[in-house]
Amino acid sequence: MQDLNTVQLLVVLAPPLLLAITLHEVAHGWVALRCGDPTAQSQGRLSLNPLRHIDPVGTVLVPALLAIFGGFIFGWAKPVPVNYHRLRQPKRDMALVALAGPGTNLIMALGWGLIMAIGYHLQAGMAWLGEPLLLMGGAGVNVNVMLGVLNLVPIPPLDGSRVLAGALPNRIGEAMARMEPYGLIILVALMAMGLFNVLMPMVNSIRHFIMTLFFF
Repeated sequence: MQDLNTVQLLVVLAPPLLLAITLHEVAHGWVALRCGDPTAQSQGRLSLNPLRHIDPVGTVLVPALLAIFGGFIFGWAKPVPVNYHRLRQPKRDMALVALAGPGTNLIMALGWGLIMAIGYHLQAGMAWLGEPLLLMGGAGVNVNVMLGVLNLVPIPPLDGSRVLAGALPNRIGEAMARMEPYGLIILVALMAMGLFNVLMPMVNSIRHFIMTLFFF
């Protein structure tokens, strides 16, 4: 997408990013509901309307700047509320709720891979449709794989920390929960120290698998 101007890049990137973040949050709320907690549903957060989930900084500003200046594209939405004490089996269910977000991103990456393949095959006869689908599909694969992998990092408040807490003794999970107020600071510091460089081999491996799956 290096040949696109800034406006074209944002147009191609916006739908996959909004869908990635929206469905990520809806997945959290839907699994919480299935596990006994209707909090997200009662607050209208199981909606597919992106406006209910958008965080002006995390959903708009940060991804746009990263798209313009290049690099590892990520973002976040307003977290879906989950009441730990209303879950039927709180420790296990919280891990499932957390896993639902990045799991949904990886499923969406496969869907965008299919759209990318359709665009690729339409290029010759219907370039006006094939090229946008190819570009948007590629953006969808990249965004969802990056978000899925990043969210599995076991640092509060990322989803990976809650998945890990579900597998660890309670005292360790509680210690991780106490780290959450400082999690964003820790995450930014790790990014500055090269966290993305550590994650990129996994991101590239998953992306390569998807491309291979759809004959690229």
